[in-house]
Amino acid sequence: MTPPMPPTQTPLGRAVGDWLDHLRVERGRSEHTLSAYRRDLRRYLDFLGDHGITAAGEVRPEHVTQFLAHLRAGDADHPPLAPTSAARAVVAVRGLHTFLAVEGEVEDDPSRDVAPPTPPRRLPKALSATDVERLIQAASVGDTPAALRDRALLEVLYGCGARVSEAIALDVDDLDLARPEAAADGELPGVVRLFGKGRKERVVPMGRYARDALDAWLVRGRPELARKGSGTPAVFVNARGGRLSRQSAWNAIRAAADRADLRAEISPHTLRHSFATHLLDGGADVRVVQELLGHASVATTQIYTHVSTQHLREVYAQSHPRARR
Repeated sequence: MTPPMPPTQTPLGRAVGDWLDHLRVERGRSEHTLSAYRRDLRRYLDFLGDHGITAAGEVRPEHVTQFLAHLRAGDADHPPLAPTSAARAVVAVRGLHTFLAVEGEVEDDPSRDVAPPTPPRRLPKALSATDVERLIQAASVGDTPAALRDRALLEVLYGCGARVSEAIALDVDDLDLARPEAAADGELPGVVRLFGKGRKERVVPMGRYARDALDAWLVRGRPELARKGSGTPAVFVNARGGRLSRQSAWNAIRAAADRADLRAEISPHTLRHSFATHLLDGGADVRVVQELLGHASVATTQIYTHVSTQHLREVYAQSHPRARR
């Protein structure tokens, strides 16, 4: 008996490869997103293969629905997926079938009516301004190149509201540190050009702390590490002179949190959440915060208004003589 063809070599497997190529080349999706979609779709191909399906035209709506149920239930090789992870997998599956329908490879999209599970709505966790200061100070212990880099990284994440992927993708040409005397004239000392999801560009003002930390890193730290590499234009480089990885950025933040003795779980996104929350607490308009964060819809930004409301409630409860019964 002839053994079954590996899933990635079936007509449907090749279609998956074509779609991922389309996302990378035409849509500019990040390697992180592509890697996640690739894992999800490999599992989808395995599931369909177990049902004898190897071509896109053989997939029916019930197969997509069954795959979603399979993700939520888990199996011997995979634990049950949380709603957020299952939703991402369904998004990948729907994107694939939509692509094939648009390209004319199939007549109908079998995933059209299959909705991803709704993740529970969670408010982002934001640090207090005091804890942010403790974290950043803990990242810059000593005057080594690594310490200068880590402080500059955290200042950019918090001071500019950057995603970690945006920060590590920064090139030196994306910075405009302006003139040092600008602050004395009441101006912000610089701006940074960030490239968000889908390579959407935005320009974000840079405060004095971020500007000074970047200046110190670029002058006193980066040259020593960069000369070990092959001339990368990256702002943030590792010990070998190459572009800093996402994982290394996470490690730097975790190490700083440990040194600062901060008990909360802290990630690069925690600093982005804190950036947005502190702006709103300071009276910034939600649409201004939307532009600074690079959100396509103000509805995405409005979740931070709930965080600010919670902060106001806490202050009221602690401060107002009539707050407690």
